[in-house]
Amino acid sequence: MTVRQILVAGVGNVFLGDDGFGVEVVRRLAGRPLPPAVRVADFGIRGLDLAYALLEPYELVIVIDASRRGGLPGTLYVLEGDPTGGGTSAVEAHGMIPTRALGLAHQMGASIPRVVVVGCEPESFGEPGVGRMELSSTVAGVVDEAVRLVDSLVQRQSDAAAATA
Repeated sequence: MTVRQILVAGVGNVFLGDDGFGVEVVRRLAGRPLPPAVRVADFGIRGLDLAYALLEPYELVIVIDASRRGGLPGTLYVLEGDPTGGGTSAVEAHGMIPTRALGLAHQMGASIPRVVVVGCEPESFGEPGVGRMELSSTVAGVVDEAVRLVDSLVQRQSDAAAATA
């Protein structure tokens, strides 16, 4: 069995406009050549599935998600996350709050040394009750930049692993 060292997890709801950012980034990443130790997965709004996936032995988990942090729409963020999810664990089977998935995985025995969040400041999460199945033009315009950012994080981790081998 091959040990996967890096999980790239796209999260978000494609029916709510820019909330689908993480899903679109991993869709594009899935079509690119990546090192064999990298797993790219679209978890959408399936927090429980992400929690179970985190039970695998990963050295790095990269979560890609829309993230309101007060910047201009389309601003990309790279944030170090708490591998334990900050102690939160109440996961909904059809909802996605990444910190809760991390918390549940930690309570189930997962050991995740490092979590990085690649976030994008959303412009819109769609109309209430209506939904919008596409990213705003602002957020769509930074998806390729986010793909390059994730590529660089994967490359740095791969280089660090090779240097210690």
